[in-house]
Amino acid sequence: MFDYLVVGAGFAGSVLAERLANGLGKKVLICDKRSHIGGNAYDHFNDDGLLVHKYGPHIFHTNSEYVFNYLSRFTEWREYYHRVLASVDGLQVPIPINLDTINKLYGLSLTSFELEEFFEKARQPREHIRTSEDVVVNAVGKELYEKFFRGYTRKQWGLDPSELDASVTARVPVRINRDDRYFTDTYQAMPKYGYTRMFEKMLDSPNIKVLLNCDYREIIDEIPYREMIYSGPIDSFFDYTYGPLPYRSLEFKHETHNTQVFQNAPVVNYPNGQPYTRVTEFKYLTGQQHEKTSVVYEYPRAEGDPYYPIPRKENADLYNRYKTLADAQPNVHFVGRLATYKYYNMDQVVAQALNVYRKIAEERSARTAATTILPTSASRPGFVPQSSLRSSNGNGVSGRKVV
Repeated sequence: MFDYLVVGAGFAGSVLAERLANGLGKKVLICDKRSHIGGNAYDHFNDDGLLVHKYGPHIFHTNSEYVFNYLSRFTEWREYYHRVLASVDGLQVPIPINLDTINKLYGLSLTSFELEEFFEKARQPREHIRTSEDVVVNAVGKELYEKFFRGYTRKQWGLDPSELDASVTARVPVRINRDDRYFTDTYQAMPKYGYTRMFEKMLDSPNIKVLLNCDYREIIDEIPYREMIYSGPIDSFFDYTYGPLPYRSLEFKHETHNTQVFQNAPVVNYPNGQPYTRVTEFKYLTGQQHEKTSVVYEYPRAEGDPYYPIPRKENADLYNRYKTLADAQPNVHFVGRLATYKYYNMDQVVAQALNVYRKIAEERSARTAATTILPTSASRPGFVPQSSLRSSNGNGVSGRKVV
């Protein structure tokens, strides 16, 4: 008997498996359809001995000391500040747009104060910010929107920015100084020995069993458990009762080159022209010293593994219908990007998983407190210590026999 069946060995599932096993002493079975742990953050050494991210670049950054300290239990860190160039008008310029971007693109020598004036003249104020187009045009005007954002967004999402929620381009700031870091979070680093090593340490517990190449539906009637942690697509869990939730997928083309450096930055974005959106060179990310280098091209696709929930109102409304079903589902906790249909960064998924664990632990503590008010309970025949009881927040696996 397992206390928890965890579906998915990415960040959401692995963090909860670790906490439940090591924090509450629960017996946990974690299963994944893929042949590896780590979800989309999985990295490995390719045939040439280069450490690569199979599913595209995963750059860790967070403002949460709590999240950073938690993950630091399982990895040392290599300080890393991510930088991105955009290929525009035959030039490669910094993105997010900053002082050097504008000066190089237009052959100017503006100061920060003059750049503020430049943006103010270029911007086209929008009274109501509803779409991604509104966000960018309101900030920097139509010309820069066309050069940097519209083409990239249309490739990435398969939709024009005018059809997408404002949150998509709100993730890309504009700066008036020369700061060319892609992120400005307090903590920016990469796991020193890679993400997979970090996940291996996270799941290294006698209370955790890992089952790979396994669809959870194949085992739920064979392996007894009390509660489920589900991090897969929420629409799939309910057999697409209301139809599929829309996602964007990606195709990755990995290449190794017989040169030590392939490009001038860790990532180069291609907003216009090319069918791919960006090219990543992994040695920048990993710090690995090697005579060769490895890159990956990303091609957005409408079909394939679900990567990005598409942020549109009708999709949010459809998700809310599924959420209503999830809220009524006994003994199942829905966690992660796919299970909650949210465009989360890695640290946000970790924080969400830790919050779910906190709630489970608090409810278990409350049950323990309720039990301790019965002074003779521990001496009663057949008494089961609280540590062995099922912890429940009122959710569970429907129709599942618990023995």
